[in-house]
Amino acid sequence: MIPERLPLWLQRYVDKVSDLSLFGGLPANHVLVNQYLPGEGIMPHEDGPLYYPTVSTISLGSHTMLDLYEPRQPEDDDTSEQPRPPPRPATSLLLEPRSLLVLRGTAYTHLLHGITAAHIDALDAASLPPNAASCPSAWPGARLARGTRVSLTIRRVPRVLRAGLKLGK
Repeated sequence: MIPERLPLWLQRYVDKVSDLSLFGGLPANHVLVNQYLPGEGIMPHEDGPLYYPTVSTISLGSHTMLDLYEPRQPEDDDTSEQPRPPPRPATSLLLEPRSLLVLRGTAYTHLLHGITAAHIDALDAASLPPNAASCPSAWPGARLARGTRVSLTIRRVPRVLRAGLKLGK
């Protein structure tokens, strides 16, 4: 990782997240900005050991549903090469516009996270996310249309390249 100066508008968010002391008392020093259009998602994944084991994400624009999955086990592999159904999330969280999500502990180190590609998130009594009580738009029968969402993933990279690099001529 090569450090670069952040634009002032983005540095304000990084400073506010750093003030929460999420990264062992050290400031956040990495931001990933992603845009998701309606119908787009991201496959279940883990962020890996390059980062401090906490991730914070600010959602801007639209809501989304973040799915958390148990990792696959070797015994899950089907040697018959039959198509298998997609994995089912262990749980899902509603990320509302202007919300801050923090994943740490086993949610970061053990579970995979992803976003299912969808245009509509239909909630019923059986599928209300566990954070529904703190989300005004989460109620049984809600049909939440996804719009464009921008995520600001703010975290700490413990090891960064200290030497400056000159690229190009």
